[in-house]
Amino acid sequence: MASTVEHITKATADTSAHAVKTNHEALTKGAQTAEHVAKASTEAVKKAVHNAEHAAKVGTEALTTSGNAAIAGFQELAKTYQEMAAKNAETLTASIAALTSVKSPIEFIALQQKLVTQGFHNAISDSSQIAKLTAAVFAATFEPMQKRI
Repeated sequence: MASTVEHITKATADTSAHAVKTNHEALTKGAQTAEHVAKASTEAVKKAVHNAEHAAKVGTEALTTSGNAAIAGFQELAKTYQEMAAKNAETLTASIAALTSVKSPIEFIALQQKLVTQGFHNAISDSSQIAKLTAAVFAATFEPMQKRI
């Protein structure tokens, strides 16, 4: 009986040792897996934060560039409008002076028709210049944002 008890004790000790060893290996492997998952998750979060920061930086730079282009463009438009207004005021003054210097009604009508024709052509030219400049301003303003898309 002593040998049976010893045999059972030894078998129980071996089984317990084997169970402890197996549990230890399983826990070690589980801890390593958890550590690996944690590292991978941390790297993924770091990468996502980096990408978000980069996108915000690029977006801010594009908005700044776009805003600067808009300011410069609108200043150019204002300058062009001022130049046109000054030119048109000079043309009006010269036209009035020319109309007051005519000697006959026939001469007055001929000059008036000439001035109306010149005014029409000038208006078309000015409108075309403003349209081209406005299109250029908007293209320059939105170009930085379109590059991001």
